[in-house]
Amino acid sequence: MTEKIDITLNINGRAHAIRVEPRKTLVDAIREECGLTGTHIGCEHGVCGACTVILDGETVRSCLMFAVQANGKQIRTVEGLAKNGTLHPLQQAFMTHHGLQCGFCTPGFLMLAANTLEQRPDIADDELLDVLSSNLCRCTGYQNIIKAVKAVRDGMAADRKSTRL
Repeated sequence: MTEKIDITLNINGRAHAIRVEPRKTLVDAIREECGLTGTHIGCEHGVCGACTVILDGETVRSCLMFAVQANGKQIRTVEGLAKNGTLHPLQQAFMTHHGLQCGFCTPGFLMLAANTLEQRPDIADDELLDVLSSNLCRCTGYQNIIKAVKAVRDGMAADRKSTRL
């Protein structure tokens, strides 16, 4: 048996002191050790994006990282999007624009889109399509996911414009 290591995962502003084997993936630690099951396990090969989280401001496929690599870093999961019982604009847009069906890919898309819009609020349509194409959805055909993310991006642009007036 491999010796376990003490680490702290800082997830959504809360520290989780856990003991893990060095080979435990970040997605497994988030789900099993920290009890945050919103991050989904899909392909376990970094292809589908269902396990996407934000680590120190960058999106990562948490199935491709060991939990020990995230020790002491800031992690955001889908559970950290809503604030004080109010859905994040992307969560609301996914509902409004029917951007989900089975919902399995949704957490990964939400985290990818949230990080993208935070870093590049004026991202062009073609670049946004390129970013979103890195995650896989088997149900929706992507069109409503794209509509939802564009609606949030465009709403953010309108908000920025109105505050400048």
